[in-house]
Amino acid sequence: MRLYYFPVAPNPTRLRLYLAEKAQGGCEIALEYVQVHLPNGEQNSPEHRTRNPLGRVPVLELDDGSYLCESLAIIEYFEELHPEPPMIGRTPLERARVRELERVAELGVLHPIARIVHASNSPLGLPPNPEVAEHFRGVLPAGLQLLDTRIGDAPFVAGEAPSIADCTLAAALQFGRFRGIGIDSDYANLARWDAAYRERASAKDIIVL
Repeated sequence: MRLYYFPVAPNPTRLRLYLAEKAQGGCEIALEYVQVHLPNGEQNSPEHRTRNPLGRVPVLELDDGSYLCESLAIIEYFEELHPEPPMIGRTPLERARVRELERVAELGVLHPIARIVHASNSPLGLPPNPEVAEHFRGVLPAGLQLLDTRIGDAPFVAGEAPSIADCTLAAALQFGRFRGIGIDSDYANLARWDAAYRERASAKDIIVL
């Protein structure tokens, strides 16, 4: 199998973190990694558009030559194939809690950060839109506050073990730092979690900012 990605881009990053966490837990998933250089527009090439007509990454090329194009769909696919160590919980309630927190991390943090970045200083060269950036600067604190509260003093977003919620949140915060968006010191639990997660062996080669 072959994974098409670009470093720092949040969706490929959360998938790579997921794969690294699985490997750290003893489940190495063999993949060939191929970079698609987003700032150069390689995602819009005819070759890549055959992989993903929307021109996005990540894309997983399967052994039969077909493709999966959404990071969470790819994660779910791997989790079905390789359930140990679990990254979406073991029981129905655990899985629901993990998915809930992952959605908060994406919709409440990753999405606002991405909109701020691309509306103010887009690495893809998108035109500035100060009104959009300002709107999402107002949206972001609610997601950060909710996660700060839910994390509490736990080592990971969903409790005692890493999960896809950690992967999404770490990817989101790195993308923010890429364009100067940091965590306010008021979110002490979130800041503690962020510092600790970035020191994990699974994260060090992926979370580089």
